[in-house]
Amino acid sequence: MRPLTPSLALVVLMAAAPALAQSGRAPAVSGPPNAPDQQPAFEAQTRAPQPPRDAAVSVETVAQRLPQVWAMELLPDGRMLVTAKSGAMHIVGQNGRAGPPIRGVPQVDSRGQGGLLDVALAPDFDTSNTIFFSFSEPRGNRTNATSVARAQLSTNDQGGGQLSDVEVIFQQTPAYAGTKHFGSRLAFAPDGTLFVTVGERSDTPIRDQAQDLDSGLGKVFRINPDGSIPSDNPFVGNDAAQPAIWSYGHRNLQSATMDDEGRLWTVEHGPRGGDELNQPQPGLNYGWPVITYGINYGGSPVGQGITAQEGMEQPVYYWDPVIAPSGMDYYADGPIEAWRGAFLVGGLQSRGIVILHMEDGQVAYEERLPLQARTRDVKVGPDGAVYAVTEGGGGSSIVRITSSAQAD
Repeated sequence: MRPLTPSLALVVLMAAAPALAQSGRAPAVSGPPNAPDQQPAFEAQTRAPQPPRDAAVSVETVAQRLPQVWAMELLPDGRMLVTAKSGAMHIVGQNGRAGPPIRGVPQVDSRGQGGLLDVALAPDFDTSNTIFFSFSEPRGNRTNATSVARAQLSTNDQGGGQLSDVEVIFQQTPAYAGTKHFGSRLAFAPDGTLFVTVGERSDTPIRDQAQDLDSGLGKVFRINPDGSIPSDNPFVGNDAAQPAIWSYGHRNLQSATMDDEGRLWTVEHGPRGGDELNQPQPGLNYGWPVITYGINYGGSPVGQGITAQEGMEQPVYYWDPVIAPSGMDYYADGPIEAWRGAFLVGGLQSRGIVILHMEDGQVAYEERLPLQARTRDVKVGPDGAVYAVTEGGGGSSIVRITSSAQAD
């Protein structure tokens, strides 16, 4: 991929920290927990130490004054495809500017947390020009829910484009007259199936449907690219369950990616405290809102205030205080050596990228790369550079993060 040529570049050097004990430095999180009486279920489930050294990277702004971007994909020719919360889709050119809105995008309900959400290129995009995108779909009587569509993308020399053959292949049900917790991220598995994450719509009592298998709220779904249901999904043949469900008991899933072993990982928004990293397994229950770390925004316990119950899974890792997760990606290999094998998670509250260094399926170290702005999406480019969407002042920017010389 050719690097974007910024019209205005801001280069910031993040120097390597001095080497400390191999056990790592103090936890990256700062501030007291919202639920100080809650204890992790196992060692390293929260507040992992910082790595002995931070990565030495350079950060440059490659696009700015964009609409409020929710997600991005890197196109093979070096441009970027972005979704705007308002319901528009744009191509960001190598000059760092957004082209005119792409025609053919279906109507979205952009009230509250709704809008045009994630976008993903089909695995065969180079030959098919097929994209997939999620959005909060109006369903009538001011109700809405998360849907996924696929379409053919064509672009023109003026920086715009057109969607054709638009088809909605998945609709979350039930619809609800609310404006919160739509999710949603899309992640293709190596076998070509598509994982779709959604929220549980936030309000009480409807959020309780995260526990109901006949409801599509608070779930991870797995579908085929044409919207059909894989025959090996865990609830296929169960008349009391929606057959697209992969896992359940989730809150508001806004992060999802695959690792180098083809496994799905997610990060979901918790309440006041309780953001979770999970590796969702087929048919398992991840607890919300029966068990959770953290508390309600008003300070009261969530439900009975318990963090564990038989038959419900513990998160691999949790944060209290929260990072407010957004898009994430996996850094399999590339020139930023220190990040190889790590998850890169955008943080709205933490205002940067949270780097999770993994060992044996657990978080060994947690590193923070401050970007001084709410970070909405993170993508690793084919050249090993990392791209992040930051937002502020009603608009968005995109920064490019590359390796710099290691400091002594």
